Amino acid sequence: MAHTFPELAIGGVLLAPFVTYLAVALIVIIVLRPLLHAAGFEKMFSHTAIAELSLYVTILSLLILLF
Repeated sequence: MAHTFPELAIGGVLLAPFVTYLAVALIVIIVLRPLLHAAGFEKMFSHTAIAELSLYVTILSLLILLF
């Protein structure tokens, strides 16, 4: 059976589900950043921005796999 992808309609423009996943992953990262800062996340890695990008990609891929 084929999987149907729910499309997001904004002002009559249909957006691919991937755009929705990008936005949700960004919101999750924005919520997690203060928690990561409190846990000392930037001290664990030499390049914090690359580590945060990797975390964003991981969250994005989990969203795609789960939904």
